[in-house]
Amino acid sequence: MSTSEDSWVVGVQAVHGNPYDGHTLKDALDQAQAISGWRPQHAYCDKGYKGAPAALGDTEIHLANKKKKSMKASAWKWYRRRSGIEPIIGHVKQDHRMDRNYLKGEEGDKINAILAGCGFNIRKLLRAILLWLFKERFRGINLNLMPLMEYLPRRFQTN
Repeated sequence: MSTSEDSWVVGVQAVHGNPYDGHTLKDALDQAQAISGWRPQHAYCDKGYKGAPAALGDTEIHLANKKKKSMKASAWKWYRRRSGIEPIIGHVKQDHRMDRNYLKGEEGDKINAILAGCGFNIRKLLRAILLWLFKERFRGINLNLMPLMEYLPRRFQTN
């Protein structure tokens, strides 16, 4: 599970067996609430969650089975954003050692998944800090840093 704007990882789970996606949604939302302190108002899910309830507590569940013509442009923006989650999952698996787990048992799988999500966020935060320091160091020099600014989270960007 990741945030909609800046793609921060707010929840990672290691599930065993082959559970139906709809059964894991409540646990993912609960974990995101426990970690971040807030519960998402909307969850945009792929077709694997078909059959899940339309709402879980205060969270409204939206499935990607609607046609573009029948929805508003603002809603379509969020459905397009949902497809941006898959590359984040790929980066966490590839770059943060989720391809091979050296920890033992189910607890080791859970620990490995959580630490991989933390590593993704720490790398993103360090990149933002280093870019900010670089920008401060060369403030007097007229450099075009705008191509680099897209890598910063929105709260670090200066408009």
